Amino acid sequence: MSDGAVFLTGYPGFLGSALLERVLARGDGPVACLVQPRYLETARRRAREITAGIDGVTDDAVRLYEGDITEPDLGLCEGSLESVRELYHLAAVYDLAVDRELAEAVNVRGTKHVLEFAADREVDRFHYVSTCYVSGRYDGVFTEDHLQEGQTFNNHYEETKYRAEVAVQDRIAAGLPATIYRPAIVVGDSRTGETDKYDGPYYLLRLLLTQPAWLSVTFTLPGSSNAEVNVVPSDYVVDAIAHLSAREGTCGEVYQLCDPTPLPVGRFVDVLAEAVGHRTVTLPTTKPIARAVSNRLSSSLPLEPATLDYLDQPTRYACPKTRRALEGSGIQVPPFESYVDRLVDYVLENPVVRDGPMV
Repeated sequence: MSDGAVFLTGYPGFLGSALLERVLARGDGPVACLVQPRYLETARRRAREITAGIDGVTDDAVRLYEGDITEPDLGLCEGSLESVRELYHLAAVYDLAVDRELAEAVNVRGTKHVLEFAADREVDRFHYVSTCYVSGRYDGVFTEDHLQEGQTFNNHYEETKYRAEVAVQDRIAAGLPATIYRPAIVVGDSRTGETDKYDGPYYLLRLLLTQPAWLSVTFTLPGSSNAEVNVVPSDYVVDAIAHLSAREGTCGEVYQLCDPTPLPVGRFVDVLAEAVGHRTVTLPTTKPIARAVSNRLSSSLPLEPATLDYLDQPTRYACPKTRRALEGSGIQVPPFESYVDRLVDYVLENPVVRDGPMV
């Protein structure tokens, strides 16, 4: 029996699990999934749930392999998974406050290990999930054609994801048949609100929820008036990757999965406040003061000082290639206002969800 023509990293993470379901539903199984030993039971449970929900798909459509992208050969036995023809690489540390060593090990060296794995097996297609924030603090409009622009970075997450994408693009230039997907800030499912991690905008949402509804305090930075918050729901990201990865003509391309009409920072905060029914007052301050206050309060309140850098982010994101490629598919980014209530409801119903990386 084949050990799987499709190979997936990043499972049983939230996006990896959702993408696994889409790949199986379109008949591309069996799928081999690389799983860290500590998540093996979770992976088995989710695999059963996924296969049970798809007509005609049996449990053996998902093959679990213990391993780790930080190890050479992904920690697999020599000669494993020789039948792999298509590879989806989602595994990464998605955490703004990640330390340099961990980000380097997973995002950079891990991606290089996966690239070597793919090259050894001469895969027909390689799909890599990057991030729009390879832009760092690029001052201007950042499109799919941008990458090495001399930008600075807000944190180790951005820098290591940038270096990982550089490695992938170098392999593409050398002949690797790959496609790169760059999501913006990913939040929960637009239909259910479900997510498995509260980070990014969720810190602001939870900060509002810890304050009185009659008066909640937020703050604005000097550069906030010209900044945008580019948010996309997880179902859009997974639907877009599933659609684009199945199309001919997408090989060698980069697709930014961002909102072409994002909200300005001020309006984004107002929409969140309206969704939770809070009256807010906004205090202008400087970033050093805001960072000092956030550091002091982060142990007692749901704050992550690293998110402050996105309140005056100078970059704007455009996705002309993605919009053309998705035209006629029915897949598009819904307005944040149309699903923010579902995100809020999910947080209220599920107050305890992790906010750290799945590593």
